[in-house]
Amino acid sequence: MSAKSQPGKDNFTRNLVIGVVLGVVLIMLVPTVISKQTKTSAKIPASVSAERGYGIVFNGDLKSVPIIDLYEDFQCPVCAQFEGAQGQYIESLIADKKATVVFHTLSFIGTESIIAANAAACSADEGKFLALHKMLYQTQPKENSGAWTNEALVAAGGSVGIKSKTYKDCVTNGTYADWVTNVQASAAKQNVNSTPTVFINGKEADRNSYYDPALFAAAVERG
Repeated sequence: MSAKSQPGKDNFTRNLVIGVVLGVVLIMLVPTVISKQTKTSAKIPASVSAERGYGIVFNGDLKSVPIIDLYEDFQCPVCAQFEGAQGQYIESLIADKKATVVFHTLSFIGTESIIAANAAACSADEGKFLALHKMLYQTQPKENSGAWTNEALVAAGGSVGIKSKTYKDCVTNGTYADWVTNVQASAAKQNVNSTPTVFINGKEADRNSYYDPALFAAAVERG
């Protein structure tokens, strides 16, 4: 004789499985939700615009010029390659007032990305963001190697002429850590999930142009 079915027990088992699955889904969703939340109380460094994704903005007052949004991570080796290929050109666009450029310093890779982004924000207050930006990529260590500490980033600032106690305190105290979180959250809202990512006038640029100066310049000029 076959055993009688036990609907009560079956329902319990089924509900338990459903509950576990839902729990796993919720756990997976929590980081995504958190990653898109901004902190309105965050201290904001110089030249930053919340309306522009909390990016550090150059030539924000220009009209009828291309707008370049650059999403990067100071620990990203491919970002260093992009800087090597396009950094000088982007700096010339800024200097010659031929484009609005917005730097979004992300922190995908870890703690050293966060403190490097914070140091970059501190350098913006000193009017030295571009100088530190270039130097950090030129001397980029291996990811999460421990080479970038607050002390090392203070020294990096000194190497590009930032000698103030204000900068040292800003780096050491992580003054703009919440701002770094806001940049990351804003990027998540734009579905940016890799670095470098470049938008020109709100449209993602062809990645084939990232490392080709002629192709990238043509993309910028087309707007």
